[in-house]
Amino acid sequence: MKKLYNTLFLNNRLFIAIGAIALLCVLGFFASVFLSIAKVFLFVLFLLTLVDVFLLYLTKNGAVAERQLPERLSNGDENKITVQLKNRYKFKTYTSLIEELPYQFQQRDFIFKEQLKVGEEKALHYNVVPKKRGEYNFGKINLYVSTPLQLATKKYVLGAAKKVKCYPSFLKLREFNIKAFTNSVNAVGTRKTRRIGHSLEFEQIKEYVSGDDVRTLNWKATAKRNQFMVNQYVEEKSQPVYAIIDKGRAMQMHFNGLTLLDYAVNATLAICNIILRKQDKAGMLTFSKKLEDLIVAEQRNTQMNLISESLYNVHTDFHESDYSLLYATIKRKITHRSLLILFTNFETMDSLKRQLPYLRAIAKNHLLLVVFFKNTELNKIINKKSETVLGVYDTIIAEKFMLEKKQIVNELKKYGIQSVLTKPEELTSETMNKYLEFKSRGLF
Repeated sequence: MKKLYNTLFLNNRLFIAIGAIALLCVLGFFASVFLSIAKVFLFVLFLLTLVDVFLLYLTKNGAVAERQLPERLSNGDENKITVQLKNRYKFKTYTSLIEELPYQFQQRDFIFKEQLKVGEEKALHYNVVPKKRGEYNFGKINLYVSTPLQLATKKYVLGAAKKVKCYPSFLKLREFNIKAFTNSVNAVGTRKTRRIGHSLEFEQIKEYVSGDDVRTLNWKATAKRNQFMVNQYVEEKSQPVYAIIDKGRAMQMHFNGLTLLDYAVNATLAICNIILRKQDKAGMLTFSKKLEDLIVAEQRNTQMNLISESLYNVHTDFHESDYSLLYATIKRKITHRSLLILFTNFETMDSLKRQLPYLRAIAKNHLLLVVFFKNTELNKIINKKSETVLGVYDTIIAEKFMLEKKQIVNELKKYGIQSVLTKPEELTSETMNKYLEFKSRGLF
């Protein structure tokens, strides 16, 4: 009886029928025939309701629903989720499925209404777009089933609650892989050349010819062959590249539902994947008041897993970022000349000048690329027609901030520091293009 009480619901159709019978009873005060009709209708309605309830509970597990979740969610992307429905009743059913989505999506009325024939299976698809990394708790599936009479409904609580972790955007990795390797294909009429260098990667011993560096003479081989022989080296194929993420409060600004930190995290995952596929060494570190998540640049099969797991838990701590600590750590930990991709944000020249001495010091020993963001919200203010004095002031201030961003680029360029000023949504592609440009030019 308790089970029936918890799972049985009466539909609006039943209450509408009861309301119509009540109206007939009222009319019965004026004409007795209406009262007789009302009694007949009430008896028929009672029998139909009993039959409806009996049919719903005759089959023990008359309806089945199973949710198919991905192993992990991709932050900022559309993640496909499927719910499989099956009707085991011997009649057509009308179903309403209510999903218990994680609280992060803030949806409490996520309902599917479907009609299922006898024995029919149907797959319901929907997409969710997470905006934060972390754990997402999916609850149970609430399925409400009615017979063709639709006088009563039986509730099924199906499936089990499940936790799914949301990682930095990985669904677009394939897309960026295609772009990276398409853009790097040699143009028609060009040919690959081997750059001879002086790194520690030894290639062969060859006879000395005019123009060879005498410092590479191999004296043992010279004595054996009785002619000058030199060691030949090639440029190292695997160069270290570090993605450095600023976790300070400047990275907490939101654009299109994602923080700048989330954009930086997604870009780091994508660019590290490209770096490894380009046969370079990928590493990363994060910092603000203290330095965390340092992964030494390596080229190994498990490197992407290490980077992905570290990025999963990266969150801002709202402190002012300590660039002196960053410089000291890089000087101590990264001894080999590397490409350093720094994801940060400078809104004013003053904020840059406070950190510029440390950036210049880092750039002395490494190729430093500073990636920061355009404030796309300012474009809306600038493009908006001003009809009041206050609106004109807002437009002037917005233009001033936009100009300062360009001045920051010029200031960095003056000291030989490479930079990328980009919209948040274009961060990954812009950074990837810059890395490919550096690699093609042999700058690191």
